[in-house]
Amino acid sequence: MINITNDNKIDKKARENSYDKLASGQRKKERKRSRVNKEKVWAWQQGVADLTAGQNQSDTEAAVAVHGAALGHGTGDWCVFCWSFSFAGTLLVLLVELFGLQARAPVSWRNFPITFACYASLLCLSASIIFPLYFLKGYYGSNVPRDYRIVATVFSCLATVAYLTEVSISKARPGEVAGYMATVPGLLKVCETFIACVIFVFISEPVSYDGHDALKWCLAVYCVCFILSAAIIVLCVGECTGCLPFPFARFLSAYALLAVLMYLSATIVWPVFQFNDKYKRQTARPSECTYGGKFCDWDKLVAVAVLTALNFLMYLADLIYSARLVFVNV
Repeated sequence: MINITNDNKIDKKARENSYDKLASGQRKKERKRSRVNKEKVWAWQQGVADLTAGQNQSDTEAAVAVHGAALGHGTGDWCVFCWSFSFAGTLLVLLVELFGLQARAPVSWRNFPITFACYASLLCLSASIIFPLYFLKGYYGSNVPRDYRIVATVFSCLATVAYLTEVSISKARPGEVAGYMATVPGLLKVCETFIACVIFVFISEPVSYDGHDALKWCLAVYCVCFILSAAIIVLCVGECTGCLPFPFARFLSAYALLAVLMYLSATIVWPVFQFNDKYKRQTARPSECTYGGKFCDWDKLVAVAVLTALNFLMYLADLIYSARLVFVNV
């Protein structure tokens, strides 16, 4: 009788163990199925965002190039470049994903699409701001070019929203395994390099960094940080971070600290040596800027000061996130 009872207990435990294994396996399958479904939904949302952005870009270029918005200023070439570059890149990403060529691409497909989408959103944002300022504000010519300029501005803004939506969909989520460029520090690197490019444009025409050695130090800060940030982006997109002779995460944290210190100095030095009477600088906005209605040279100096402070905040946030990544990995 005792043996029969023990055998029943053993059989009961075996059945319970088998049920637990089956339930565990079923839960794993459900989690895997849920993860696959989420990835499909994210891929579908990203594809919709790509198609929307590409359609808006083609409409913008049609309004400007085909119908003719009478762009006679060199700034118009920059806006057309922003729209054309974004459209061409979006078309390339769509074709690669449509034909399943991600594995054959010479770049990391975990990093390239979101990097491109972030740059495209910034380019379209700049075009959406610059284009109406130069070609709509104070325009009193024919109504036909003005109407096409308005259409181009509207579609440029829609493309900006579409690219920002794609970046929001593609960025890394908590607990998700993703490429570095899909994380907050990676996206900040894109913004840092783009802001540095805008600064280069403002300080080069006219040249505004040769009045004092301290201003040349600011130029050195912009160049060094831009080169290193661009190199990090290239290494991540090209999947070459493993070739470095030192840990990539610690390099990111050390570089972010260096960039914060350098940009902090530039944030202080630039306005001191550009808007101080002691150095024979213009402290107030000139009258020709007030009545001219255009973005004058003094405005560019102010814009450089603002963008320098903005980039300092970007690098500070980059330092915080990079330090967190290092400590979490350790």
